Amino acid sequence: MKKLLISPSKMALGEQESQIYQNILKQASELSLNLMAVKVENHPEDFLGWCYELLSASKDRINYDLLEPQQLPVLKKLHDQLTSAISFLQLKTLRVAPWPVISMFVEQHKELIALDEQLRLTTYLHSIREQALKDMIPEDLLAFSGKHTATLDPSTYNFDVEWFASTKSAKGFHQMLADLPGAFDDALANIPLEGDVSEADYQQFVVAYLLAFNGSDEKPTLAPATRLLAMRRPDVFTPISNSRLDALCAALGITKLNNRDFERYWQDIVQSIHAMSWFKMANGSNELEEQLVSIKALLPCFFYYADASTADNSNYIKLLNKPKRSTTSAGKPQRRGKESAEILVDRALAADDIPEHIRSKRDSIISEVQKGRGVNETISLMRTIFG
Repeated sequence: MKKLLISPSKMALGEQESQIYQNILKQASELSLNLMAVKVENHPEDFLGWCYELLSASKDRINYDLLEPQQLPVLKKLHDQLTSAISFLQLKTLRVAPWPVISMFVEQHKELIALDEQLRLTTYLHSIREQALKDMIPEDLLAFSGKHTATLDPSTYNFDVEWFASTKSAKGFHQMLADLPGAFDDALANIPLEGDVSEADYQQFVVAYLLAFNGSDEKPTLAPATRLLAMRRPDVFTPISNSRLDALCAALGITKLNNRDFERYWQDIVQSIHAMSWFKMANGSNELEEQLVSIKALLPCFFYYADASTADNSNYIKLLNKPKRSTTSAGKPQRRGKESAEILVDRALAADDIPEHIRSKRDSIISEVQKGRGVNETISLMRTIFG
């Protein structure tokens, strides 16, 4: 372990990496006795590999029983620093790597980052992006804006809507979006669905987005705005979240944005990513690459740290594995509006394998779905009852 801890001092680290290394050492020094008891056989010669190895040693192989209670926050801080460092180092490769390297990285890490699930989300949102927000059913509006709730039936929404910058903490934004979706439609209307997006287009979006909050106590913030932009044009806009902004800005070599830096977002994030070699040369030589090209501004999201638990922590997976509701359960099922239930049921009944006698039970299925039962669950029940 001692050899591992000092090995970065022999690497040719840049100024940012050196500062990260020193910060990590400060936390590690308070856990030195515990860390020294961990056996280390892998000694990477690069700083990214070193971060992964120290994270594995301090997270998966350290003896937690020997830690004092006051050391647990220190250990968590060490893990946070290491995961942030990994995100920074992986994102930093975007500045120099060509398109084949970027697409290969995504493909090699597809299981860790739940790529198939994330692509199901982007495919679904592409199918509804021409709809006005005010015309969307509540579930689709949540999917587009990035907030998970238990009303999202996993048989219909077979993805976590919070991939690509969750907005669940932006309560004021979601209240405004629910109350005045037309105002946000006015903002998004400035961003064309196809072709180039100019700085003037973006600036008009910003003006209209800020106007949507006029007369309200809520303050317009940048992160949820970038989510709306990125879901409308995933080939142009990269979404940001407060929890990952440090790593992204450091990787791009810019001062961290604050939550009202609308102008700098265009200049420092959007334009910087568009100027990168891989972004300009992105092309599809196979089906996966063609999908990635269509959402190429979202690709930086795949370079944040991910581990074996990332995919399992998807809200979709959690809902899928949630125990079935018991009749004696104290919790009440999430009711749905009639319009939502009708649209969700009609989508399911449109499938080729649904027999006509099940389609004839449409009203009964809608009634059950309104009560909170899953669409596929209800159709399956109908199949069982009516054969």
